[in-house]
Amino acid sequence: MSDTISVIPLDGLSPPVLHELSRLLIDTVEDGASIGFLPPLAEDEAAAYWQGVHGPGVLLWVAMEGETIVGTVQLHLALKPNGAHRAELAKLMVHPAHRRKGIAGLLIDAAEQAAAAHGRTLIVLDTREGDPSNLLYLSRGYIEAGRIPEFAISAEGGLDTTVLYYKKL
Repeated sequence: MSDTISVIPLDGLSPPVLHELSRLLIDTVEDGASIGFLPPLAEDEAAAYWQGVHGPGVLLWVAMEGETIVGTVQLHLALKPNGAHRAELAKLMVHPAHRRKGIAGLLIDAAEQAAAAHGRTLIVLDTREGDPSNLLYLSRGYIEAGRIPEFAISAEGGLDTTVLYYKKL
C-alpha cells in the first residue's frame, strides 16, 4: 500500500471534487462495476448523482493518493427507529488504475469506525455475484446472508444475481 493514501470524510462537493468523483464513477462503471449505473455513463449524469448523495444519514469518504481521489465509499445510517442499530455500506469504488493497494480496506475501515461511533452494530451491503468484491467482503468478515436472482441488469442486457452480506460490529 502506498504511504500517500489517506481516507478523509467529505462534507461538501467543490467543482474540482465533483469532477473527480464523476470521473471515478465513470471509469469504475466502464471497467464493469455493478454499482447502479450502466455504460456509457455521461459526465453530467455522474455529476447529478454525486450532487444528490449528501442527505440525512449519508456519510461519504474519499481515498486520496496525493491530491487525487482514487476511491470512495458511503455509509447510509438507517434513520427509522427500528433500524437505529444498523447501516448500509454503499458505492465502494476504487479507480481501476489504483486497485490492489489496500484502498478498499481503508475505506471499509473508515465506514465501520463511523458506524460504531454512531452506535451501529450491524452493517449490511449487496454486491453482484461473481465480482471480486465478494472475496473482499468475505475477507473483511462479512457473512453471506443470501442471494437474489435477476436483481440487476448487466451492461450486456442480462440479469445478474446479487449477494447480500452483513457484519456485526
